[in-house]
Amino acid sequence: MHQPETTRLFSRLELNENKLTHQPGSVLGSTALVAGTTVGAGILALPTVTIPSGVIPSTILLILVWLYALVSGLLIAEVSINTMRQQGRLSVSLLAMVESNLGKIGARVAGGAYLFQHYALLVAYVAQGGEILISALAKVWGIPHNLPAWVGTTAFTLIFGGIMYLGREKLIEKLNSAFVAIVITSFLGLLVLGTRQVKTVQFFFQDWTTVGSAVSVMLVALFYQNVVPVVVTQLEGDIRKVRQSIIIGSAIPLIMFLAWNAVIIGSVTPDIIKDTTGFDPLQILRAGGAGEWLGVLISIFSEFAIVTSFIGFVYGLVDFFRDVTLCRQRGLDDGLPLYSLILLPPMSLGAMNPHIFLTALDFAGTFSISLLGGIIPALMTWKQRQNSNHIHQLLVPGGRVTLIVMIAVASVVITTEILSMVR
Repeated sequence: MHQPETTRLFSRLELNENKLTHQPGSVLGSTALVAGTTVGAGILALPTVTIPSGVIPSTILLILVWLYALVSGLLIAEVSINTMRQQGRLSVSLLAMVESNLGKIGARVAGGAYLFQHYALLVAYVAQGGEILISALAKVWGIPHNLPAWVGTTAFTLIFGGIMYLGREKLIEKLNSAFVAIVITSFLGLLVLGTRQVKTVQFFFQDWTTVGSAVSVMLVALFYQNVVPVVVTQLEGDIRKVRQSIIIGSAIPLIMFLAWNAVIIGSVTPDIIKDTTGFDPLQILRAGGAGEWLGVLISIFSEFAIVTSFIGFVYGLVDFFRDVTLCRQRGLDDGLPLYSLILLPPMSLGAMNPHIFLTALDFAGTFSISLLGGIIPALMTWKQRQNSNHIHQLLVPGGRVTLIVMIAVASVVITTEILSMVR
């Protein structure tokens, strides 16, 4: 049965110099975690799939996909809070939630999709982040540009993975908030430079027949559900704060995506709209002759957008592995063994072949995110709400109709992808 909203479920206490102090997470920090996880390298690739449809169709679709992702995030938060209350735990991972509500088979399916997506994206992040890092250091310190790929990949992983391993949670939260501020500031600079090249006539071009092909990339770009359990724990299960962090934290990237999409599409020529093969949205900005400042802004924005997503996905895997029984039995659920398990595979794969997973991401991302962000949250919520023996906090209205729509949309996306692969 539904109960009125309560305040926090518990108080996060930390022992410091023989004193217990209350260490609540901040709404600002949690909002930055959601926003930073969402704003990744995907923002640079988004115009590639939206250009064929035009500004208006892609804008409407992007808002609809954001609403879908928002409902998904709130459903996961609802299940997380209720599962924590039922089991008396201070934190619960996505895998534990799935197993508790959908059994071991559901947990295995979710676990497989979760692991593949996270490791695949981490490979892409450390490879691209390493490349940008080395390029920036070459300009600043004059080191050679033609260093092997593994140097950048290894340096990026050791620097930012090391910060996460050695730093306290409060420090990481503050750093992530600062990184998100850098991303937003540099992004605004890119927009200012980009608006000089916008041709308003391009805003009137519309092709609704091609808009559907952008759904899968938009789902990948707007994915942040992996950090929702972390947000719930950081905010002590306080529903008002959790809802606020998810809504604002996902709305910030939406505004950025909409502005970026409009500027890039508004800057292209008709011949580019007809042929987007090998299209690079940053090339459009470079063509405007903004010079050295543009190159600096692109490097800063790209690197810190990747870093903020890297932090979110590492947190997601930390949460995942701490709840896996096998990892706990072998002592891999904390410290160096845990971070080695998370960071070494993507660092190694990124060093050997930076593009090993990128080709598969268009397909696997669709399946993983449709399952993790659509079908599974709806099924968990359905099952949990059916059980009238427990107190339930509702974060999403609409009852079963909302859940059926979530499952139906994800099923259509998966079916469409399968049909396109068959063809």
